[in-house]
Amino acid sequence: MVAGLRLFTERSDDGCAGTPVLDTDNGEELMHVQPNVSIVLGNRPPYSSSTLYITTKKVVWLSDTDRTKGYAVDFLSVSLHAVSRDPEAFESPCIYTQLDTGDEDDESENYHSESNETLDLSKIKEMRLVPSDPTQLDTLFRIFCECAELNPEPIEEDEQEEEEHNWIFSADQLDDSEWNDIQIPFTIGYSNGDHDLAHSVLQLQINDQRFEDAEEMEN
Repeated sequence: MVAGLRLFTERSDDGCAGTPVLDTDNGEELMHVQPNVSIVLGNRPPYSSSTLYITTKKVVWLSDTDRTKGYAVDFLSVSLHAVSRDPEAFESPCIYTQLDTGDEDDESENYHSESNETLDLSKIKEMRLVPSDPTQLDTLFRIFCECAELNPEPIEEDEQEEEEHNWIFSADQLDDSEWNDIQIPFTIGYSNGDHDLAHSVLQLQINDQRFEDAEEMEN
């Protein structure tokens, strides 16, 4: 799998524009076709409205007029997706996505440079999909969520070993005085099929009994 956004020109011969060629050997299926969708890469101007294809593995946008122009990103590289209707964030309602390029230290491309005519897809970290019919946003978001669920982030070997050695405690055990400070992760939203918005938020739980004991000692 190639991390981040990539060029995609593999089309079938059915029709003028052609639909994307799927990896059927690995079970890839077409989930949704949405015509009249513009794509915005980073802060560049939007491309003309064309066709969006959502499969069980990836998101593909193909130009209706130029068979050599198309982009794709695997769901494993979509770290966040959301519906954006705020005109201050973007001029049109859209599906906003953040992309994992595989290089955290890599800086985003300078999209404002007029001399920068070459698009470096490896530096694209944001993508917007703008349907001409905004009422389709909720449908697109639902399909994004379904497909993200089909592509959970792979568990690294070290993480798997750590999970296997995690202990499970009952509520009575956690109330015991020796467990004063417990950090418990909980998730906020959806990302990449893990019911996790790119990271876990840690909540520090403190046993108030400590402070009551401290007050008694002072008195």
